[in-house]
Amino acid sequence: MKRALVFPGQASQYVGMGQDIFDKHQLIRDMYTTANEMLGFDVADISFNGPLEALTETRVTQPALFVASVALFSLLPKSFNFSMTAGHSLGEFSALFAAGVLSFEDALAIVKVRSEGMQAAGESQSGTMAAILNMSREDIAKVCKHATARGIVQAANFNSPGQIVISGETTAVHYAMEIAKNLGARKALALNVSGAFHSPLMSPAKANLEAIIKKTNFNKARVPVIANVDASPTSDPVKIKSNLIDQLENPVFWEDTIQYMVRDGVDEIVEIGPGKVLQGLVKRINRDTVTSGIGTQEQLEAIS
Repeated sequence: MKRALVFPGQASQYVGMGQDIFDKHQLIRDMYTTANEMLGFDVADISFNGPLEALTETRVTQPALFVASVALFSLLPKSFNFSMTAGHSLGEFSALFAAGVLSFEDALAIVKVRSEGMQAAGESQSGTMAAILNMSREDIAKVCKHATARGIVQAANFNSPGQIVISGETTAVHYAMEIAKNLGARKALALNVSGAFHSPLMSPAKANLEAIIKKTNFNKARVPVIANVDASPTSDPVKIKSNLIDQLENPVFWEDTIQYMVRDGVDEIVEIGPGKVLQGLVKRINRDTVTSGIGTQEQLEAIS
């Protein structure tokens, strides 16, 4: 079988994630010690014990999910081969670690800057996101174009057929939700987020993110990484840097990413990290793909 690995982004976090592998493996305890020192707060304690309100702060969620995901990856047996990788939004940094592009410390340093910048951007401007169900891309584009009369709004995540997330200024997003429902969307659900991610409202976070990415050493990827911004494979460090900077303000083409993998012959997709969000999306995109997850010590032991 041809296998791809995928890594989750925000909304997959839960209190207690990573504690089982932390308790069992010195390697993972060392990774969390390094992370705590680099981040300036106890990411292990918040990940394992909460409270949930603290864990859902963007500046905490992103590094917490990154550390939990790459810790799980680091425990995979050497025989667990994969042909390509991708991650959803924040998960793209976990994918780059898995592909050998970034070291743990370098990736975490970038994630720290990204998460702090995104949280600050969200606090400085009134932005939000909403999931629109059962509408085509074409209709979503029309909805957003119409709703720009009230402010900035655009598609942010093309997650699966019939599930598209929009992002922008709060008044414009709420107006777009009304328009979508009037045009036949099955549901328009406001998301509990701290900002308008993957939209121009994240522009205040761009300068610092671009600066740290440009000065960090990126290796050539050992396997292709399918980029969020265009659902295309690349191993080139220069292109990967550009993709990560562009990703901040532009949509995540997740449905297209999985479709690319399937077209390229992938028949098994494994989600590495907390939760099952991506497994659900993969099933909605291509039900014939073998899908599984490795998010706990028990699941690790099942493949060893």
